[in-house]
Amino acid sequence: MALNDSTTNDQALLDAQRELWHHTFGYMKSMALKAALDLRIADAIHHHGGAATLPQIATRVALEPSKVPCLQRLMRVLTVTGVFTVLGHQPADDNGDGDEHVAAYGLTPASRLLVGSPSVSPFLALMLDTSFVSPFFGLGTWLQQGKLPPDQSLFEMAHGKKPWDLATRDPAFGSLFNEGMAADSGFIMDIVVRECADVFRRVGSLVDVAGGLGGAAQAISKAFPDVKCSVLDLPHIVADAPAGTDVKYIAGDMFQSIPAGNAIFLKEGYTTKRRGREGNNTGYGGWSRAT
Repeated sequence: MALNDSTTNDQALLDAQRELWHHTFGYMKSMALKAALDLRIADAIHHHGGAATLPQIATRVALEPSKVPCLQRLMRVLTVTGVFTVLGHQPADDNGDGDEHVAAYGLTPASRLLVGSPSVSPFLALMLDTSFVSPFFGLGTWLQQGKLPPDQSLFEMAHGKKPWDLATRDPAFGSLFNEGMAADSGFIMDIVVRECADVFRRVGSLVDVAGGLGGAAQAISKAFPDVKCSVLDLPHIVADAPAGTDVKYIAGDMFQSIPAGNAIFLKEGYTTKRRGREGNNTGYGGWSRAT
């Protein structure tokens, strides 16, 4: 240990170890949340009117009876981290006649986002999927790799493709990816159309660049019918676009050309500096966000 025994007491050593353990086991919070998503615990609590006991949750999520004590420990993690809360205690007997009482779990502002519509659950499921988590095991290697292209992401090093390219080649990941992106857009757009109403009222036409299935554009079109909304995305994405909406879907590549419009709505985009110098008319040479 690189510690000076003359200036470090036992409590300081224990505090230092505790700090390292805090970081070492920090991933358990994310994995506990993932388990809650997989089991749909928030839905189980919501099903019982916003307050559910451990047996009620276990029954609703079809838990193996021998794992109920483990579920209790999981709920302890999820309440300590603020995903759920303990509302109090209810009779263990469903008839309310018994003397024994058990904890009743409730939803917090965070877990309320996991139920109903819009729900952020699909986006969180995407971010906690092994496809996004596992590349971080190679972070040290990625930082040391001098032979990799300078713009290659950690995800691309692990999978050999960018997320959206992998989504076109892997149907299971593609479904997870598209649902996650749609959920993220659906959630944030409810806020955007309220907070940025003055901006949209001054726009006659808008192009949602890389807009996927058009969740954002549809939200804008619904809130502001006078705005002519279009979505630009790759042909295989546009092929799955919903019919019967006021949104126009255009197949193309944002790094080649973007249709004309009074405004361009770009949530997130990426291209290399090399392509940018070669005439990419978007003008973006890296990650960018537009609000």
